Amino acid sequence: MKRVGVLVGREKTFPEAVINRINEKSGGDVVAEYIKLDGVRYDEPPQYDVVIDRISHEVPFYRATLKRMALEGTKVINNPFWWSADDKFFNYSLGRKLGVAIPKTVLLPQKDYIEGIVSESLRNLAFPMDWQGIIDYVGLPAFLKPFDGGGWKNVSKVSSLEELLTEYNKSGTLCMTLQESIDFDQFVRCYCVGQEEVMIMAYDPRKPYLSGEQYVHDPNYLEPKLADRVRKDVRTLCTALGYDINTVEFAIKDGVPYAIDFMNPAPDAELASVGEFYHNWIVTAVTDLVFKRLAEPAETRRYRWDALLNPAPPPQQQEQAYAVASAAEQQARTITPAAPAKKATTTKKKKS
Repeated sequence: MKRVGVLVGREKTFPEAVINRINEKSGGDVVAEYIKLDGVRYDEPPQYDVVIDRISHEVPFYRATLKRMALEGTKVINNPFWWSADDKFFNYSLGRKLGVAIPKTVLLPQKDYIEGIVSESLRNLAFPMDWQGIIDYVGLPAFLKPFDGGGWKNVSKVSSLEELLTEYNKSGTLCMTLQESIDFDQFVRCYCVGQEEVMIMAYDPRKPYLSGEQYVHDPNYLEPKLADRVRKDVRTLCTALGYDINTVEFAIKDGVPYAIDFMNPAPDAELASVGEFYHNWIVTAVTDLVFKRLAEPAETRRYRWDALLNPAPPPQQQEQAYAVASAAEQQARTITPAAPAKKATTTKKKKS
């Protein structure tokens, strides 16, 4: 009998629904349950075939536990090795190279540092910073937000240099980014499951959480051509990042979908938040993904970080797993060799 474990935080309706759906669908061949952890031994045999992770990004003990489970052959959704290595600023840079529209973004040095970091430790940093040059590049208004945060925590919208410096001075040891604000005409949040299944959700980030007004079920919210581009960009990003569950947010302006956030591997799926239609969709999609992972053959273990960080994709995703740079990026990196110089020729005189 195969076992599926769910590692969860405060959420209730989504993990409960997934556990029930897996158990019902399996007909007794699979048992899904909440994981219970005590002290984890370094030589403990695997307890689960598949684990769904919803909370390890906030609990280091859980993250270390999942990495050890993966080492023993457990399939973890999402990959804890990649999630440990990822950050949003890298994502923005990668997205741009893949041809996805990304708002202008600048990574900022931290305001404060942990004990032991002194001025001599930071000799590579320019001082004073060229704040005006940064603003001239990004534009105003702009969003100041952590380079690896989520849930709209510690995010500020600034409209002047004075506001930027005030908010930056409050950021403490957080590493922040400053990102161009897109005055959007439309906004969507997209579930992506298994790097293939995409659900585009009309979403209003200006509405309060649990107001019932953030998510609107409108299948025709985007015109077909734009919806196709959004789906393509979602799959491109999630395939390149290796996430099996993620959400990608787009601020759409003048028909261009700007990807502003796509490091959400434990996205909100609570019934009271996303509504019944989207809740049912994500529960079904994740359940189907679990059974797909259970049916895949066990991989030959390679005890190297890169093998765990980037395991071989399933056969149906082999062709799309290697995302390539955009045409513009490839052109910029292409060197056209100069034509070889013509060799001088000499004419021999005929003997008389």
